Amino acid sequence: MGWSPASAIGWLFDCRREASGRLIPRWLFLRALGLIYFSAFFSLIFQIRGLIGPAGILPAGSYLHAVAQSLGHWVRLWYAPTFLWWSSGPAMLSALCWVGMIASLLLVLNLWPRGMLVICFICFLSFVSAAQDFSGYQSDGMLLEAGFISFFFAPPGFRPGFGRMHPASRASLFLLQWEWFRIYFESGAVKILSGEPQWRHFTAMDEYYQNGPLPTWIGWYVQHLPHWFHAATVYATLALELGLVCMLFLPPRWRIACFFIVTPWQIGVILTANYTFLNYLVLAMGVLLLDDRFVPAILPDRWKQRLDSAVSGTDDVKTTHPEESRGRIRSHWNALKLAASYVVLIWIFYATTAELIWMFARVPLPTSPVTALEPFRIANQYGLFAVMTRGRYEIEFQGSGDGQNWVAYPFRYKPQELNRPPGIYAPYQPRFDWNLWFASLGPWREYSIVPNTEVRLLSNDKDVLALFASNPFAREPPRQIRAVLWQYWFTTLAEKRATGMWWRRQLMGLYAPTLEREPDGEIKVVEWPTVQPRE
Repeated sequence: MGWSPASAIGWLFDCRREASGRLIPRWLFLRALGLIYFSAFFSLIFQIRGLIGPAGILPAGSYLHAVAQSLGHWVRLWYAPTFLWWSSGPAMLSALCWVGMIASLLLVLNLWPRGMLVICFICFLSFVSAAQDFSGYQSDGMLLEAGFISFFFAPPGFRPGFGRMHPASRASLFLLQWEWFRIYFESGAVKILSGEPQWRHFTAMDEYYQNGPLPTWIGWYVQHLPHWFHAATVYATLALELGLVCMLFLPPRWRIACFFIVTPWQIGVILTANYTFLNYLVLAMGVLLLDDRFVPAILPDRWKQRLDSAVSGTDDVKTTHPEESRGRIRSHWNALKLAASYVVLIWIFYATTAELIWMFARVPLPTSPVTALEPFRIANQYGLFAVMTRGRYEIEFQGSGDGQNWVAYPFRYKPQELNRPPGIYAPYQPRFDWNLWFASLGPWREYSIVPNTEVRLLSNDKDVLALFASNPFAREPPRQIRAVLWQYWFTTLAEKRATGMWWRRQLMGLYAPTLEREPDGEIKVVEWPTVQPRE
């Protein structure tokens, strides 16, 4: 059979000429994707009002109003694609979370997967587009990109089962694998291209477990392993991200071997650090390295027989001719869907490939197709830990009724109490605690969430207070609020045995202005910060 542009397009994008043998990995991946979406919406339901509600830290309504003032009607919708244009009140924010959770659970149950993927994507994009600093994470882009491509990857129908009659197209499968590959490879590339001396000198992991956004108690123990272990981990990280993941492009047995290398690696990362749903998503995408022949081979016989009967069948999908049996209208509709898939998926592939190329050299490629997709976060550039943090700093909010005695607001997740072991919270994402870690690494003027939080605490705003573990000023608001900066270290093994403490800390000084509310409601600055920006 000769090749032509039309036949090549059909081979890539038409599910009737699919990549064979991926029904089971597809089924597993989509169920995992539903659980990851659920974790994202579930964590938001407890935080979204305090983050971007009308009385939140960064109100979505104020942000969208500023966007509307500077952009035209249609341009603003493209720049900030969100349902919050219609309303950004508490009811709408809660509705986004509840609708997203319900849709993600239905996706897990394999009920109308394509429809549920659309709903999950729209709800999550609506939050991300209006959340400002609270959605500037690579994990959000990873989920949106994977969720969007999965619409083309998932089988149609209300109860499709394994979708035996509708296998995935090669293009959608490849783009999901391509995202998985880029997450690893681009992260390895930025570690080398950044010139970070800790990666070059194999010291990047020596304090990694202590200095990350949200450490775990397992990471505390790993931190105390000898230097040779941490140096070997650096080497293994670079080898995996820059070399081993290239096994994706090799024959099946190599891809399966790659799966059994990267899966334990991701599990280790999950146990030693809280990177929200990021590692769970990468772990789930790794399932797409497998095929229908391998998965049943590792299952018990009773499961293997049921799985074989569900996946295999007598219908030959490739010999059916729906355009002959259902008429010309159906044929035109199929052609239209094929063309739309072709345009969208090729667009995403071009944008992501161009961004990968630009990491190494500024090749003169058209940039408008790349920038046009940026608001939708479906064609992203990744690069984790290009530069390692040199210390662990923690911002603590304190209130006072007299300006002399200060009481700290307790956090739910990030380190604060010295005797509390760091927990494992992922895939739950505490965005407030997470953002304060970033803020602690720079000056307060670049992170408006800190002074904005101070203002909200002066009035005992219930939505913002819900982000904390408790309110030490439940009877009446404090007279003054300040944000101080501490430097934290893991205790040594000897200190832990002697004192039972997991942390030790040192006060660095005032991080942000101390604010006071006057009797007339005016807010004034009582004291300006003295802490210098950290490198």
